[in-house]
Amino acid sequence: MNQDYIKPDSWSIIEEGFDPSRVKSSESLFSIGNGAMGQRANFEEHYSGDTFQGSYIAGVYYPDKTRVGWWKNGYPEYFAKVLNAPNWIGINVFINGEQLDLNSCKSLYNFQRELNMKEGWLSRSFRATLENDVQVEVYVKRFLSLELDEVGAINYEVTPLNYDAEITFQPYLDSGITNEDTNWDDKFWDTTNVSHTNNQAFIEARTMKTNFHTCTFMESKVFISNKPILVEHNVKADSNRVSFNYSYPVKKGDTYSIQKFGGYTVDRNHDKSELIEAAKRILKTASGIGFSQMLKNQKTAWANIWEMADITIDGDEKAQQGIRFNIFQLNQTYLGKDSRLNIGPKGFTGEKYGGSTYWDTEAYCIPFYMATKDQKVARTLLEYRYYHLEKAIENAEKLGFKKGAALYPMVTMNGEECHNEWEITFEEIHRNGAIAFAIYNYYRFTGDYSYIPEKGLEVLIGIARFWEQRATYSNDKNKYVILGVTGPNEYENNVNNNWYTNYLAKWCINYTIEQIEKVKAEFSSDYSRITKKVNLTDKELSLWKTVSDNMYFPFSEKYQVYLQQDGFLDKELISVADLSKTHRPINQKWSWDRILRSPYIKQADVLQGFYFFEDHFSNEELEKHFDFYEPFTVHESSLSPCVHSIQAAKLDRMEQAYTFYLRTSRLDLDDYNHEVHEGLHITSMAGTWMSIVEGFGGLRVKDNKLSFAPKIPNQWKEYSFKVNFRSHIIKINVSHDKITFILDGKDSLDVMVNNKNIKIEPNSVVTV
Repeated sequence: MNQDYIKPDSWSIIEEGFDPSRVKSSESLFSIGNGAMGQRANFEEHYSGDTFQGSYIAGVYYPDKTRVGWWKNGYPEYFAKVLNAPNWIGINVFINGEQLDLNSCKSLYNFQRELNMKEGWLSRSFRATLENDVQVEVYVKRFLSLELDEVGAINYEVTPLNYDAEITFQPYLDSGITNEDTNWDDKFWDTTNVSHTNNQAFIEARTMKTNFHTCTFMESKVFISNKPILVEHNVKADSNRVSFNYSYPVKKGDTYSIQKFGGYTVDRNHDKSELIEAAKRILKTASGIGFSQMLKNQKTAWANIWEMADITIDGDEKAQQGIRFNIFQLNQTYLGKDSRLNIGPKGFTGEKYGGSTYWDTEAYCIPFYMATKDQKVARTLLEYRYYHLEKAIENAEKLGFKKGAALYPMVTMNGEECHNEWEITFEEIHRNGAIAFAIYNYYRFTGDYSYIPEKGLEVLIGIARFWEQRATYSNDKNKYVILGVTGPNEYENNVNNNWYTNYLAKWCINYTIEQIEKVKAEFSSDYSRITKKVNLTDKELSLWKTVSDNMYFPFSEKYQVYLQQDGFLDKELISVADLSKTHRPINQKWSWDRILRSPYIKQADVLQGFYFFEDHFSNEELEKHFDFYEPFTVHESSLSPCVHSIQAAKLDRMEQAYTFYLRTSRLDLDDYNHEVHEGLHITSMAGTWMSIVEGFGGLRVKDNKLSFAPKIPNQWKEYSFKVNFRSHIIKINVSHDKITFILDGKDSLDVMVNNKNIKIEPNSVVTV
């Protein structure tokens, strides 16, 4: 049974009524972020019930020493933890001396929480009767500023309803925090200084091992009926906490409120000796602008994002809410402002998966950022890998590869591998192929070739060298094979000849050779510089070509399909439809041994290859493979339904495509995999965008032109999206009887619609 307590609404995520069993799930779903920091939707006031407190600073991590029973050579030294950072949102509230705590109130009603995605803020309201019989109404609003991304703002209002009451606000900072997950119960933070002045407080703390220096700061002001008042406040401070007390006698029906600004300054952006000064500057700016004006600026900043990124769906509110939630969370996680950052699979919503970067970025996220932002953002994501090339070469050397072969990590914070499951660390090497594919995809979409001679070719050469060395010549098959791997389908470990991995290896080598020839012909000085730097010879290229030309692909004559891997047909092929619902999800119900022997597929594997290389295969081949593999797919990876949705739409199976779309767009909202309390699936949210734009919209780039083959689910009246293609911004609106195109800009654009060429003139509507 999936959860269904989130109210359908096209622009907001709304929860009505308080249920303690939902607190952790809601903390994930209502998370907020601004690209530089983020936090789960924890209550500001004290909560004694079950909660997962989490605030996170982009790029700040801890190398938690790997914990295994036995060590293997090449094993990662540590698992990078996204660190729970010092807490600045806390405001204890006392009413006639009794603490407000939603877990211990006598009664609680009219509880509502709203995440407004259009304007980028989180609110909460409720009425509560405390044990001392005072009844209060509470309204809270908070946001993390997109404009000033080191600061967030909270407005917290309390109105006593049945008695006059002395109300105390106790805003605090706390660096005595722990992570939900830690291998050795290490202490992650060392608090170095706690200080305060007037209404401001600062905690300086540094991370152990990685030595990131941070300053967590706050400033508060109090109001009665919206008028600022001066209240004598006392201060409490100890080794890792500082709090202020603002007490005031409040008449029944009057509203006492506190506005709190808080956030982080970090030595990634400032000198570590200047962190308090930087915090004071940001507080001066924020309090000078004021809560109301900052909120207006927040609405404007989000309006600018939505102007380009929004997808509208008419006639299906749950589908509309789903896609906007996905687009909103992607933009809260990464905005492309800082080239040192990337897109973590949980973003700022939880700690699972550690690390900040998986192959998800290249395979799923780059298309979203390419089409909804300036192309510089996608290029920044590619450059992130270029700057980690030396580390990728080191990672490969640890596993015994030579001569500049590069293996990019499965999970990384700084270019080093930090994933501590050997079947993934050593075996899930297909990630290398996704990084090469992203370079190809970026050029295909943007037409910007400059990245390849400047930086990308070196990455491609390192990856091609890896594939040539990782392949083994089989005398028995008279072919090159790739042994002991795990494909995207992580429910098959240590298999031989995963088709997707072998296909990527061959493609990567061929693509790299093509780019070497192109750079040699058109960018001769870059060619000389690179070949000299990496010591590339014709003899080596010839060896690559031999491996590529003789790559082995497992194929079933009986079913006329490529096989997931050599042993796939040895399994007992029972479809998911014949699997009892009580066994799902199998990753929570079965032993790992049983999963590995089963035919069940966690996510698209062969079909992932058909998605990347669609133009290498006929529609008949896609249909045959889709029909063979989809019945065995349990979709227990968040990255699975979007690929199936795109392919079902291409095959004109719109009911199936729509079902997969709903599953990918509402994966977290409806908690399909029963794990949303751990955080959201941020990177797969880009796949939701793809399932509309590439699936239903049929967007492709063919022969250097945008191409569309639009379709529409029966459940929708119409839908629209925008794409930024080579500085042309084009809006597409699809209904059941027509497709319209509107082009911004000065130059006309030729596009293909259902294989016919259409010329679109700027600022005019073209209807097909």
